[in-house]
Amino acid sequence: MSEATTQSETNTSKVKIPVLERENLILNNRSYHWITERICGVVEGRQPLLWWILFIPSALIALVGVVGGLTYLVSTGVGVWGNTNRVMWGWPIVNFVFWIGIGHAGTLISAILFLTRQNWRTSINRAAEAMTIFAVMCAGIFPAFHVGRVWMAWFLAPIPNSNAIWQNFKSPLLWDVFAVSTYFTVSLIFWFLGMVPDLATIRDRCKPGIRKFMYGIFSLGWRGGNRQWSHYEMAYLLLAALSTPLVLSVHSVVSFDFATSVVPGWHTTIFPPYFVAGAIFGGFAMVLTIMIPARALYGLHDMITMKHIDNMAKIILLTGTIVGYAYLMELFIAFYSGAKYEGAAFLFRIDGPYWWAYLAMMSCNVLSPQIFWFKKMRENLWVVMAVAMCVNIGMWFERFVIIVTTLARMWLPGDWKTYSPSGVDVLTFVGTIGMFLALFLLFLRFLPCINIAEVKWTLKESDAHDEDKKSHPDDGVELIEAYQYEIHENPDGAAKEAGLEGTTPTTEKA
Repeated sequence: MSEATTQSETNTSKVKIPVLERENLILNNRSYHWITERICGVVEGRQPLLWWILFIPSALIALVGVVGGLTYLVSTGVGVWGNTNRVMWGWPIVNFVFWIGIGHAGTLISAILFLTRQNWRTSINRAAEAMTIFAVMCAGIFPAFHVGRVWMAWFLAPIPNSNAIWQNFKSPLLWDVFAVSTYFTVSLIFWFLGMVPDLATIRDRCKPGIRKFMYGIFSLGWRGGNRQWSHYEMAYLLLAALSTPLVLSVHSVVSFDFATSVVPGWHTTIFPPYFVAGAIFGGFAMVLTIMIPARALYGLHDMITMKHIDNMAKIILLTGTIVGYAYLMELFIAFYSGAKYEGAAFLFRIDGPYWWAYLAMMSCNVLSPQIFWFKKMRENLWVVMAVAMCVNIGMWFERFVIIVTTLARMWLPGDWKTYSPSGVDVLTFVGTIGMFLALFLLFLRFLPCINIAEVKWTLKESDAHDEDKKSHPDDGVELIEAYQYEIHENPDGAAKEAGLEGTTPTTEKA
């Protein structure tokens, strides 16, 4: 009996606990040197031909649409817009709410995922933060010019004056001014602060000249000492904690513009969470829309892996399901409540002259993300890109349905008319799209698109206990190799195709 017991104990001791190995966020065992060379090579080297093909038309569209359209608007008057007495909020407010929603994903990726210690954010947070800044800049154009006499917009600030003219602080429209301006300021500081160590890296690599001088100014004398890193991490943490409530509050305040009215279709308590979920939904779709082409353009496959794209696709699936639930709850409340005018407003959306907009909203926002339930679809870049574009279109139609279809038919049948935008409306909106793309392309050209320092923190070499783990492996644990989404046979091929072979190393330096 003793021998059998001893043998069984020996067999039991040989059994190892299976543990799934954590996936690598940086593929192909890249070194610190390779990461620095590849990211800085995007800024220091010549831009590929495709960059110029995208930038020149975007800049021209922005010049004609934004500068030309707004100049014509100011010189003529807001009557050139398609707004009517009934639909006083048309395309300008639709575009404002759309662009504000786009700007939510950047701060969410940077702040909330940083506080929850999600390391997969490190490769995409910089570009997402830049997207936030540019989207808010595009959004601010529309309410500034919607007030009419834009040269009097400084009256929105609570400046004491001799006439004792004060703003109506009970109005959600004024809350928008404070919320959006605060959000823009904090997001800009957050974005710039995260770039300081990387700007210092580019500064130290530049030859003496204007580039070195400019990068030296914006790097704020960074030298990478222990005290500087300690202060940097504390400031970054505080700004992340400050930005988190702003993400939730800004679009909630934007929804108050509608929810505090008594207009059927707007007067509902579901608007704040519904708008926040929709903003995150549309923001992540825009991140995928701009990051997938940038990833292919600069050969960043080893740092922006399919793991990152898969995670963002899952978030789009989650938030898209929440948005679909909100749509159904709106319909349920409208018809179950027995409120005659509320039910009529939603029936008009479904079966009225704007049925096509409602159909586009439901199909793009609710149906298209459901394909992400399948793993193969999340790993297909063409499918991911198509769904992201569908979501971008659907979120614009959502804003259109909420604003235009509600105002087109309210209380008096004599005021019922069909709204259609003017050429200036279309031109200005297309101009803001060109402005957004041009600013983002300039960001890729002059600033590091990936956070160099944070990406290096995700490497195994950055783990203080990495050497101890190698020297003293756990014999009671059997590591199961994690499923890597993407391993390149020739990882530098994409960079060669992009024309970056002269600025990035083709062989690993030990």
